[in-house]
Amino acid sequence: MGQPVAYFEITSTAPEKIRAFYTELFGWTAAADPSMEGYAMVDTGAGPDAISGGIGPSQAPGDTGVKIYVRVDDLEKELARAGQLGADTLALPMDLPEGYGRIAVVADPDGNPVGLWA
Repeated sequence: MGQPVAYFEITSTAPEKIRAFYTELFGWTAAADPSMEGYAMVDTGAGPDAISGGIGPSQAPGDTGVKIYVRVDDLEKELARAGQLGADTLALPMDLPEGYGRIAVVADPDGNPVGLWA
């Protein structure tokens, strides 16, 4: 069985503007959390089985856009495997707040960012 897409993230240098765009366009709710530097968890309103997401500020030059996070069983193993398949590591493994697991981000061979989440 394949690994599921578990999360999406939209980052922007103008996160308030982008948050307003997506919430108005799709009827989502997303309230910025000051304790998370203005990052907003998205509720798509699609029910408990929907993929969750977030909208937030850019953290580094060139990191704006949309990326998916794919659920993996072993973060370090899949990060190494991605490298063997031609990916570059963009963000080393890091712990998420409140025990939500760990993530890393790679660039696929075309340069598209893809998150790995364990």
